[in-house]
This record gives sequence, C-alpha cells and structure tokens, in this order.
Amino acid sequence: MGKSKIVWLGDNMLDTRILARSYFTHERLVKHQIDSFNRFVEEGLQKVINEQKIIELDIPDTYVKLGRIKVGKPIVKEADGTKRPLLPADARLRNLSYAAPIYLETTVIDEGRELEPEIVEIGMLPIMLKSKVCNLHPDNIDEALSISRKVENLESLTYDEKLCKAGEDPLDPGGYFIINGSERALVTLEDLAPNKILLEKEEKYGEMIELAKCFSQRAGYRALIVVERGKNNVLEVTFPQLPKPIKFVNLMKALGVETDQEIVEMVSTNPEIMKYMLQNIEEANVETQEEAIEYIGRRVAPGQSREYRIQRAEQVLDQYFLPHLGTDKESRKAKAFFLARMAELVFELYLGMRKEDDKDHYANKRLKLAGDLMEEIFRVAFLRLIKDVKYQLERAKVRGRPLKMSTAVRSDVLTDRIMHPMATGNWVGGRTGVSQLIDRHNYMSVLSHLRRVVSPLSRSQPHFEARDLHPTQWGRICPSETPEGPNCGLVKNFAEYAEVSVGTDEEEIRKLLFDLGVEPIRGG
Repeated sequence: MGKSKIVWLGDNMLDTRILARSYFTHERLVKHQIDSFNRFVEEGLQKVINEQKIIELDIPDTYVKLGRIKVGKPIVKEADGTKRPLLPADARLRNLSYAAPIYLETTVIDEGRELEPEIVEIGMLPIMLKSKVCNLHPDNIDEALSISRKVENLESLTYDEKLCKAGEDPLDPGGYFIINGSERALVTLEDLAPNKILLEKEEKYGEMIELAKCFSQRAGYRALIVVERGKNNVLEVTFPQLPKPIKFVNLMKALGVETDQEIVEMVSTNPEIMKYMLQNIEEANVETQEEAIEYIGRRVAPGQSREYRIQRAEQVLDQYFLPHLGTDKESRKAKAFFLARMAELVFELYLGMRKEDDKDHYANKRLKLAGDLMEEIFRVAFLRLIKDVKYQLERAKVRGRPLKMSTAVRSDVLTDRIMHPMATGNWVGGRTGVSQLIDRHNYMSVLSHLRRVVSPLSRSQPHFEARDLHPTQWGRICPSETPEGPNCGLVKNFAEYAEVSVGTDEEEIRKLLFDLGVEPIRGG
C-alpha cells in the first residue's frame, strides 16, 4: 500500500493504514448493494403488494385481498421432492439459481363471504449473497451448514471458518446473484432525479425558448411534464396522453382554479411576472372548470359522446398529469400549485432571475441500486401473476369449483418473469446490460465491477458535457477509472470511500413538516 500517513487528532496519532484496514474489513465496498437489496426485501416487496391491495374479478362481490409478503431462505428442490437449504457453492457447481420462495398472505371474498386466509407460495426470488436472507449471513449460516453439510460443533468455529466449510472464500464481498450457476451483478444505473423541476433553454421556432421539465414518477410509471414559453409569452403544457400542448391557464382552470386573480397569485406576486401572466389570461379561451375539462375532452377523445369526453379528460388529468402527487380528484389542488411553481420558474429563467439547471450536477441525479432495479422487475412480474390468478379463479368459478388460491397461483409465472431478465440483462423499459456476468479476472476487478455506475445515455452520441468530469463528482466518483473508447465518461466507478444512502420514507418527512407547522394543501 506504500507509505502510510500519520494524522494528528489533538494529542493522538492515527495511522491511516489502520483506519483503511478497519474501514474495508466490514464489507464496506459492496455495502451499498447489500443495503439496497435488504431494503427491497423488507420494504420494497410489501410496497408493490400495497399498490395493488386487491385482485378484482369479473364476478359480483368477488375479489382477493392481499396481505403480508415474506421471503424464505434459499432452498433447492431435489428430484425426489425434498427441500433443503441451498449454499452458493452448490448453486455454482450444479448450475442452479440461488433463489428463495416468496410467500403471500391472501384472503378470497367469494360473493361477499370471506373464506379462510391462505399463505401461498407465489414464486422464487433470486437472493443476493451476504444479504439478510442469504444462507451465508451470520444469522443463517449455522442452520444451513448443519443441514446441508452436516457440520457439528459450529459454536467453536469463527465466521470465516464457517464460510470455508460452506465452500466460500472469506474475502469474497458478496453483493451479487447466482443465476443458473453464473455469478451476475446488477450494475448501478445513474438517472435524472424524478419529481424534481429542471430548467433549460432550447432552440424552437428559430428562437431560444425556456422550459421547465419534471419526470413525475409513481409506482413504476414515469410521466414527463413540460411547461414551455411559446409565442407571445404564452405558456404551454405537455404531458402524456395529450396529443397537442395545452395552454397553461386552461389547464389551471381544469384543475379547479377558476378565478383569474387566483391563477396569477398562485404563480407569482412579482409585478414583471404578473404582467406576462395577464397576457396568458387574455389568450385563454375557457371560463369555468366544466368548460376547461370539456376542452381537454375534445382533445383526448374527439368524436366521442360528451359524457365519455368528460370522463376521459378527468381520467387523463388524474392518472397521467403529475401522478406522483396523487391519482384522485383530491390531488388536483396540489397539482395546480406544482404547475404554478413550474410556470414561475420559466418566467424567472426568461427574465434572467435564475440560471439553467445543470443536468450533470450530482444533486440532480439519483442512483438505481440493485434493490431499486429488483423492485422494477418484481412489479412487472407481479402484475403478470395477478392477471393469471384472475383468469384461473374466474375459470374455477364458471366450472363450479371452490375458489382456492393454492390451486389458482402458478408460481412459474412470477419466477420466469424475474429470472429471465436476471439471466439475460434485458430489463423492463427496453434497457440492456443491466445484469452482467461478474468480471472474475482478479480480486480487484470483482470489487470494481460491483462498484460500477452506468449512465443511460447513448454510446454513439458525443455527449461531451455528460462525459466530462464534473466538480460534484469529487469524493463520489473516481476521476480516472473509466474505459477508453465509446463508453468513456458514461461508465464510471465509485470513489474508494464513497457510500450511497438508500433514501428516506416520504411519510416520515411529511409528518415532521406537519409537526413543524407546515399546512397541507387540501383538495378544493
């Protein structure tokens, strides 16, 4: 390691070699991946289940309530039907997937009558080595060794000796998966921060225009909302399911802000911005909320009946416009405030009161670790399982059979949908190379691979600014470890002492703010 430095801390001397050694011995190098997977097992799985809550059937008063989800320990099902704990070494040698069963608590409501709750196995989940549910974890290794290896007197062995008995290298960091005998890592993905307003300028109509963008994300769905300053300083809003941009004032009225004064005050009290807002109000061609919703209805469902147009317009407003703020009518007021803030920022950028946002600044980026990527794939797989269960239960009802979840759930449906992307690297959303074979050339290359960060930008485009070393990467991203050639600056690695936080629950922050006296926006 070369010469060590001596750091003075008051009257004490600290050898940095001792500090480094103590830091790196606690599996710190892949800690971010293991922490992320643990959070996914403890919170992420249940979050996906809670998004669904029930499985609705096309039979009156018949549905399935979904309860708690639990992940077992990795097991192997032998040819004779027996199950026993699976160790990673056996999975490698026998070309097996290191996976554990998932159990879900379900209750069938059959024509208003609640049946006995059932705990059903819904599929197999690949398990990350050294995570909380792994058989190599200090809490689980004794049981796994005593059953799989028939090892006795385990109390007298150290953890490293137990790992040797399990056929593992004590220095192996973990943080990866074993799929069909191959060791695969989920590479950390770098992306723009969701639910955050970003300002930029763009050339359009032969002149520079100002834009406010927001990637609104909820339950795996991502919607891009854009507010731009068009001709004559009229603001236009674009969001999914809307064929053409809609005037800002029309959309505000559709969200329930009917008076012109309220719209202007919501945006800004700055006289210069208010002047431009009056121009926008003059250009508006609707007066009331009903007119505004009908106006949107004519855009999204042309040629349909009036009732359908209104229904469709309300659905588009609630489901596809800023979904992270909510998907019901009560959320419209909050959406109006958020939209007003976007409009204010566009005019502030136009007037030179603020600068464009730097997309390459690390405050505007978020990292998707293994747990986040697994949540994405589990959500898609679970939705497919729900469709299959719905079909099986409806068929059983038609044939006069009793509605039992244990017979309706085909666990292969979920397992295949998870295992296939893990084995190929072809993820949901058309991304490729998310799961990669671990580089086992040497010990350092393994650690480097597990600390890799990949940008989703196209490799064939120049993207000079994105590839450049940004000042905010200091202490977070290694300035030198990046490949030559087309991937230069797009494939990066964590700095040696970098750590990644796994986020905080929004509800906790919201409660703290309300306790401090912040007033929530009520639906109006």
